[in-house]
Amino acid sequence: MNERGEPVLYAIVTGSPPARDVTRLVDLARADGWDVCVVASPDGRGFIDVDMLEERTGHPVRSHYKKPGTPDVLPPADAMIAAPLTCNSMAKWAAGISDTLPLGLLVEAVGKGLPVVAVPFSNRAQMSFPAVQVARRNLSDWGVTVLAGDEQHEPGTGENYLDLFPWEAAWRAVLDHPRRTGARG
Repeated sequence: MNERGEPVLYAIVTGSPPARDVTRLVDLARADGWDVCVVASPDGRGFIDVDMLEERTGHPVRSHYKKPGTPDVLPPADAMIAAPLTCNSMAKWAAGISDTLPLGLLVEAVGKGLPVVAVPFSNRAQMSFPAVQVARRNLSDWGVTVLAGDEQHEPGTGENYLDLFPWEAAWRAVLDHPRRTGARG
């Protein structure tokens, strides 16, 4: 909870084209009374309008670990949505690799038992890679809701599927997450 008693969502974006529409998720969560902080991977930062998101959320968009001894500028998360999540980030997360701030937060969130939703956006060939399939299964087994289904696309066609990215389903999955305490909303 933040200082106003609102639950806090970390919207974590990685380097994938749907990241440019993360404001849809921000608006959904804020409409339900949540405070939203956007955390972007270094590559994900290139897909978003940082200034607009900082103005809209009232928080800086973080992409790097803070310096030792400095206070955290974001309130602690009550839930996280990693969307869009690249296959690279999903495989590293499942392996416990925390070489970026978003991955470190996601690894920690699983360890804390926070409600976490992951929405990969990759083509069918990448999603079919054995290590990515293992990562997806492991994250699900560890309590992460992984939304990845029929929306997978063929290599080179991702731009045709951006409007189908399931922002609303990701938000509903957090609200309905079995690890979430309290009433929906």
